[in-house]
Formats: sequence, C-alpha cells, structure tokens
Amino acid sequence: MTTETPITRQTRIRISWPAGHLTADLHDTPCTQALLKALPLTSTARTWGEEVYFDTGVSVSRETDARQVVEPGTVAFWTDGDALALPYGPTPISRADECRLASPCNILGRLDGDPRLLATVRDGDPVRVERVGA
Repeated sequence: MTTETPITRQTRIRISWPAGHLTADLHDTPCTQALLKALPLTSTARTWGEEVYFDTGVSVSRETDARQVVEPGTVAFWTDGDALALPYGPTPISRADECRLASPCNILGRLDGDPRLLATVRDGDPVRVERVGA
C-alpha cells in the first residue's frame, strides 16, 4: 500500500519572473487547495543556494507526508515560512548533490521542463503565480 497522494485531479500553474517562466502540475491536496484560493499572487523571490522560494500569504499545517529531501523540480510548500519552495539543486544544508529544504515541506507537485531555468531568478525579482486554464 502506498502513502502517496493519489493523483485524481491535477491543476496547472505558471510561475513567472522577469527572465522566464515555468509551469507545474499540482496534486489535489489540502495545501494545494489553499494555495489556489490565493491565486493569482505576486511576491518577491528569495534564493537559498539552488532553491527559489517566496511568500504566498497562505498559512497551512504541515502534512503527514511532508519531506525535507526532494528531487529537483519539486513544487514544495514551506509551512514554516508560508512560502512556495522550488529547489533545482543543492542548498546550503544539502549533503552532496541532494535538494535539502530548510525543513520538511508539503509536496504539491512537479515543475514541467528543466528546473534549472530557476537559476535565472535573482534574489528580489518579482514573481507571479497564476492558474493555467481553469
């Protein structure tokens, strides 16, 4: 028996910044639903090693399947900072090449395309998150 969230319905979002954008597919979780209610949102990007994160204004609880070590391109929600966390490589606390988040995060989904595009995000860049389709 698996403990992963069943993928029954996915929602697509677009994350845009001055030098580019990526889309992502999100699983239908309570955290995702809370985030969707706040969209569209504009925030200020912060970088931490090879991770981009930004405040969402959404406050949710940590889910039971939250993880700290994730794959590049994971869309995570950092409950300690009410922020989306988008890792694309090692962070300052990583061991070797892993993507280690600051603390366990809710897993919302995956970025489409090459997560290394996030390397073009600069600390302080404006970031916009919006639903694609609907």
